[in-house]
Amino acid sequence: MSNSANDESVTAELTRLRDSIDNIDAAVIHMLAERFKCTQQVGHLKAAHKLPPADPARESRQIARLRELAENAKLDPAFAEKFLNFIIAEVIRHHETIARA
Repeated sequence: MSNSANDESVTAELTRLRDSIDNIDAAVIHMLAERFKCTQQVGHLKAAHKLPPADPARESRQIARLRELAENAKLDPAFAEKFLNFIIAEVIRHHETIARA
């Protein structure tokens, strides 16, 4: 195979993989948007019933659950935990804002 043909096949493979990555990124963003729609509703429910914005017991259960899911999916559980902690912090911030309103 000549270098030109090899370069073209590498470029085609990169394009194919990057197209898949772009599709996955779009799906992740849409899933996060749906998740935040639900957590916003939780925030309104908590505020209406004077419940605290954070729920440490639930958060602990979620972290353990996500770590197990990550292990089963061959994803670094520490990364999954950091990712969930980032999301939880944002959710709590939203709930605090809703509670003040």
